[in-house]
Amino acid sequence: MKNTDRHIKLNKWLYPFASLYGIGVMLRNKLFDWNILKSRTFPLPVISIGNLTVGGTGKTPHTEYLLSFLTKSLNVAVVSRGYKRKTKGFLMATQSSTSQDIGDEPFQIKYKFPSALVAVDGNRCRAIEKLLVLKEPKVDVVLLDDAFQHRYVKAGLNILLTDYNRLICDDKLLPVGNLREPLHGRHRANIVIVTKCPSDIKPIDYNIVTKRLNLYPFHRLYFSTFKYGGIYPVFGDQSDKLAIENLLSLDDVLLVTGIANPLYLKEELSIHCKQLEAMTYQDHHNFSKKDLEAIDEKFASLKGHKKIILTTEKDAMRFLNMPDLQDSIKQALYAIPVEVEILQDKQIEFNKNILDYVREDQRNS
Repeated sequence: MKNTDRHIKLNKWLYPFASLYGIGVMLRNKLFDWNILKSRTFPLPVISIGNLTVGGTGKTPHTEYLLSFLTKSLNVAVVSRGYKRKTKGFLMATQSSTSQDIGDEPFQIKYKFPSALVAVDGNRCRAIEKLLVLKEPKVDVVLLDDAFQHRYVKAGLNILLTDYNRLICDDKLLPVGNLREPLHGRHRANIVIVTKCPSDIKPIDYNIVTKRLNLYPFHRLYFSTFKYGGIYPVFGDQSDKLAIENLLSLDDVLLVTGIANPLYLKEELSIHCKQLEAMTYQDHHNFSKKDLEAIDEKFASLKGHKKIILTTEKDAMRFLNMPDLQDSIKQALYAIPVEVEILQDKQIEFNKNILDYVREDQRNS
């Protein structure tokens, strides 16, 4: 099994601080459990997509997956805190919003799903209240992005994500590991999805992961993988796409990322590239003038004649809003979109579970 072969880095000398952190998290959760801190319910279906860990488990791609079929028949609103945005309070995304206004992920979602309502607010209760008063369009369902720990809203359906390469059962509390709260917190989930699975995952590995996660009987467990779509020019005709398999026709690919965990993407691209160079930055990194100069210099140093700069869609959203971006980068910059595939032939079942919840909640409301 792939993730047992990968060493998970733990800062073991920080265990005393993890104990203190755990006490604080446990007390906060107990205050909600005892109803001292109040969780609010709302008269419409609310679905939370989140995780127990710091770092990328694929929350935005899974939110987009839900949007892809829910928006066919429902008016869907996405609520996010808008991490690292330069604005405050409640803000509705518009076609003129930038990533600085609303944050990387909300901007990406609005860019890809123009008909979806996208709101940002650190106070999710306030955001939902403002969405509820909308008459045209009337909101049918709310998706909460990265809100598993945001217990002031009591979602009707909680979807918990865990990375196949770093299962929550293998991790430890911050700052030793990446867990935001103890593993026991998984009991609040209705659905658990093991994300970033190898596309060729073996049946025995499904069984091993299921056993190791040790979920509760009421949990519904699914496995998902990433599919990479047509690579397109960020500043060109986006219908002019290049299949990932055709990257072998290029001499060099320079991968530039500012995401939490680029390892999965690097591994996939290494299969399809003759020569892959990578420049890795922290999650949500704001590329400075110095960074752009370093990227431009690195790209110029690549010896191949046929070469591109490749980035994620999330990072592309930031590059789009850089007025002083060099033409040499603009002309070479491509984005690789990612889509979620539910494995084990359970896509129809998964989608039905989501739609059944939405319809049942609407009837109850």
